[in-house]
This record gives sequence, structure tokens and C-alpha cells, in this order.
Amino acid sequence: MKPPAIRPSSTPTRCSAIKLARQAVPDAATLADDSLTATNSTGLRYPLEGRAPTSGQLIRVAPSLSWARIPMPGSLGHINSWLPDDHNGLAIVDTGMRINSCADEWKALFKGDLKDKRITRVFGTHLHPDHIGLAGWLCKKDDIELWMTRGEFLTARMLLAEVKPVQPPEMAVHNRACGWSEEAIALAANDGWGKFAMVTHPLPLGYRRLQDGDRVDFGAVTWRIVTGNGHSPEHACLWDETNGVLISGDQVLPRISSNVSVSLTEPHADPLGDWLDSIQKLLGILPDDLLVCPAHGDPFYGLHWRLNALWDEHHQRLERLTQFLQTPARVIDCFGQLFNREITIEHSMLATGEALAHLHRLEIMGHVKRETRDDVWWFSAV
Repeated sequence: MKPPAIRPSSTPTRCSAIKLARQAVPDAATLADDSLTATNSTGLRYPLEGRAPTSGQLIRVAPSLSWARIPMPGSLGHINSWLPDDHNGLAIVDTGMRINSCADEWKALFKGDLKDKRITRVFGTHLHPDHIGLAGWLCKKDDIELWMTRGEFLTARMLLAEVKPVQPPEMAVHNRACGWSEEAIALAANDGWGKFAMVTHPLPLGYRRLQDGDRVDFGAVTWRIVTGNGHSPEHACLWDETNGVLISGDQVLPRISSNVSVSLTEPHADPLGDWLDSIQKLLGILPDDLLVCPAHGDPFYGLHWRLNALWDEHHQRLERLTQFLQTPARVIDCFGQLFNREITIEHSMLATGEALAHLHRLEIMGHVKRETRDDVWWFSAV
């Protein structure tokens, strides 16, 4: 029998349904890289022409940098780990989740191209588990330090501590306000709270703080830290100004738009405003001719083109949503205006958070107002 959709009994005909699958509802933080929106990626140039590292292999992409690809389940299929030359060894930037497929690939690397290589330190661009899920394990294995920004490290430590057998009642109130059905709310509530800790190895108690503008000595090369916001609290990119290379994490991806969501931790935030401000910041700081090494996808040229495309597409979504809200709608009714894929239960929390981020931005711009009726938010164009 087909499972019911996430909608109240009085669902408007324009509502975009969310199918209920018989599986756990993931926390948004564990899936935040699995984008719901494919984007226009024409105009980019991929110098490696589709060649990617195989199991146990590193590929040299620049004088200062090597590339490993860590397999993961889900539509993304992988995360890229970047290994900058570091004095008499290699550093690791981003690690994959604490799951078998990621750990097995690191074991293959240590038997393969990393055999007899010294690992000097681990960097996390940001807190999502596919980026730091194995950071604690790697730090413990080689007795090395973890380097992150304060916003990312402390938020990760908070999420690791948030493990409870039941979902907090505030989550049900929030989901109801966004238009979820009582059935969907109950299903999510039965799934516990704190999946972040299930896929993230415990982090070291201490860390080395990265700040915007820092220049980190790697021996032959100095990498400059450039931070961005919106996808996560204080995302760090690493820029090798000498060789023209940018490790961009999720701040710039070639084919998908990073998820930008409102979360229960900061329910009144404006992450989309932060994201758009970060695009303008990167356009103003970074040259266009960098080799961009993203967390997902292949290394590419065309940084400014890509940043401008992301800027334009988010504004197009805001304009489309404003037109849609000539008739009042709930958060879940907006999915069809923002996402070009069906929203199933495993992405329902992410879709809700991203739709709310767009609605918050429109509220702050004065284009949309919100009313609460029977504990549900209704948004309409001003």
C-alpha cells in the first residue's frame, strides 16, 4: 500500500506532497550536502576531463595538492578529500562520514598511495558529518590536531551531545507550523534525536582555531583561510595564492546549490541572506582564474561564473516564490517552487529548512508577511 503524504487533512491543491517511507527520518545535519536543486553548470571547465581517483589512489591536481575520493551512499556518491603538502607530510581536508564505506577507503589509502606517508593534521571545512565524520578517528590514529573555525567546531560539539531517545517537543511544534501532517510529525518523533553522533566519530576535546584571513604555513606553500556563511555557521575555504588553488568545501560546488536551511537551533536566522552576502564576499576577494577543488564533483575553472550563477538562481527562486505567494501558502506548499525533484521523507526536514530560509529572506526584504492560523504559518506576498 502506498504510504500517505505529509499533509494535513485539509491540504490545498497546490501543496507539494512528501511521501512517507518506512525508514528513519535523518537529521538535517547528516544530509545537508545532498542538494535538492540541480543548477546550471554550463560555462565551467574541468581540466581533469572526468578523471577521478580510484580506491587507494591519490591524484596530484596542483603543485601543492593531491586528491582522494571517499565513497558514500546517497545521490552524491562521494566526498572529495584534499591533501595539501605539509612540511614533511600531508594534511587532510575533509574526511567522509563515520560509516564503513568511508573508513574502508581510508584503510585502502593507507595501504596504497598513503603508505609510508606522514599525516600531519586534519582540517574540517565545516561541521557536516561527511566532512568531519572521521576527523576524530584520524586525529586519534596519528595523534594529530584538528583545525576548524570556532563556529563549526563548537556547533559540532553541541550536536554530538544532542542524543536523546525522543525528539524534543519543540520540533513537533515547528513542523506543525510548517504544515506537516500529524501523522508525519508522529513518525518523525518516534525516530529519536541525534543522528549526527551516529555518523560522526567523537571529536578531540581541543582544536586549532581557523579565522578568516589567517595564513597557515604548510612549508613550501602558505594557504589563506577565507570563510563563508549560510550553508553552515563559519565555513572555511583554503586558498593557495601561490599556485592559484581554492579548496572550496561546500561553499562553491560546480553542479548543485548547497543546502541553505533554517534550523531549530536558530529558528529566526537568515541563512540565505548570509549565503548571498558570502557570494559577494568571495567575488570581491578571490580571483577568477583559481582551480576550484570542491567537496563534491570535479575540480573546475570558472569561479566567478559559478558564483554569479548561484546568485542569479537564488534570486530567481525568490522572485518565483513571491509570485506564488499571491495566494497564502504554508512552508510545505512552497516546495514545488524551489526544488526540481520530488521531496521524499528522507529530505523532508532539509526541504522544510530551505523553504523557510527563502521565506525568511522575503520577510526581511518586506516582500512577504506571515500569519499564524491554528498553529500553522501562512505566508503571503505584501
